[in-house]
Amino acid sequence: MGMHRIVSRCKVLQVDHDNVINLSSQYRPQEAQPVRPGSLYGIAAVLRRRKKDYYLKRLLPEILWSTSFLTANGGLYIVFFCILRKLLGGFYSWSAGFGSALPASYIAILLERKSRRGLLTIYMTNLATETLFRMAVTRGIVKPIRHGEVLLFCLTASLYMFFFRSKDGLKGFAFSALKFIIGKEEIPTHSGMVEHICTRPLERTAAIESEDSQLSARRPSSRRKTLIACTKELLESICKQGPRHRCCKHYQDNCISYCVKGFVRMFSIGYLIQCCLKVPSAFRQMFSRPSRLPSLFYNKENFQLGAFLGSFVSIYKGTSCLLRWVRNIDDELHALIAGFLAGISMFFYKSTTISMYLFSKLVETMYFKGIEAGRFPYFPHADTVLYAISTAICFQAAVMEVQNLRPTYWKFLLRLTKGRFALMNRQLLDVFGTQASRDFKGFVPKLDPRFTTVLPPGADIQLG
Repeated sequence: MGMHRIVSRCKVLQVDHDNVINLSSQYRPQEAQPVRPGSLYGIAAVLRRRKKDYYLKRLLPEILWSTSFLTANGGLYIVFFCILRKLLGGFYSWSAGFGSALPASYIAILLERKSRRGLLTIYMTNLATETLFRMAVTRGIVKPIRHGEVLLFCLTASLYMFFFRSKDGLKGFAFSALKFIIGKEEIPTHSGMVEHICTRPLERTAAIESEDSQLSARRPSSRRKTLIACTKELLESICKQGPRHRCCKHYQDNCISYCVKGFVRMFSIGYLIQCCLKVPSAFRQMFSRPSRLPSLFYNKENFQLGAFLGSFVSIYKGTSCLLRWVRNIDDELHALIAGFLAGISMFFYKSTTISMYLFSKLVETMYFKGIEAGRFPYFPHADTVLYAISTAICFQAAVMEVQNLRPTYWKFLLRLTKGRFALMNRQLLDVFGTQASRDFKGFVPKLDPRFTTVLPPGADIQLG
């Protein structure tokens, strides 16, 4: 009969495997578009300014490689789902989620390119940590901290900025990203260079002033100035003539205009990024709801991301300048204070995802620094094992307690499976006490009576 047991303490429920994952059901989740790795790779290639050879020779193989990885992860999960059911004779609280996803994820990650395994591991570890925390909160083991994501971001930003200012602290993409966000004026200065650097601004200022005087002398006095040119010259003169500490390296600006310019620049970038993220959805609504197109530009989230990035940069720069004025020195330790205070900017754009991801990357950075220093051991293939465990934890939550899974990842699973992940008969899993069917509005799939045990109201099947 193909009957399966769901065991929980002294209870046994007889269900058929085909009814647990019933695809011809009444429940229909939100319409979700399937995941298209090709579009993601295409956008990444444009942002990285790939050359023509990449699009001709490498783009398609990488898309197919990533697609095979996702296909293997999902397909092998179903395979091990059935294998465990056959071996165990039923479903247990861990077998339908964690037990099936663990070997499937381990095999699948081996199919992915090595260059992408680290990023996938960081993302899934971050997601699994958040999921475990939500599970602990639901069970009353821990209590959530108010504005905890902001506090975590403050601590993470503080350490990141300290490493940015330290010698050999950050390398590669992390250093380049912070250099782009903060600006080249805050490029690390080390103890042996402080005195030399602090004397350079006077020379640079004199050179700039002499250059300006030469340019002004060359201009014919009779030339009529436009309003824009006059305004530009006025702003430049205001920026140059304000207070600036001798250790500050923003030679073209005083400390006040330096902070204001940093805010305006990153606010504009954040605003444009959020607008670009909304372009695909706005394009789909261009013909159906053209009246909603203006919301693309004055959406609240656009200004929130801009305010977050702009205030982060301006607070960091302002605090750094203030500490240089107070202590009369440019010290790496200033970055700890400035980075922590700059983290308060996350109140404009609260995001647990951003906080957890940056914290995970920080832990990874510190761990590899410990390996280089000989203080931490190196575990070969740790990324594949960690990815498999993290993905298995997330699948366990997706099956047994969706309410504790990050909503964006749940939507990703629905897009990946065209909504089929939501079609499990989760009412049968409520016996394990995780409220598996809580968010599915009493959904029951169409069951085949030939493979279903129907009990009268209040009845139960006892062991033995």
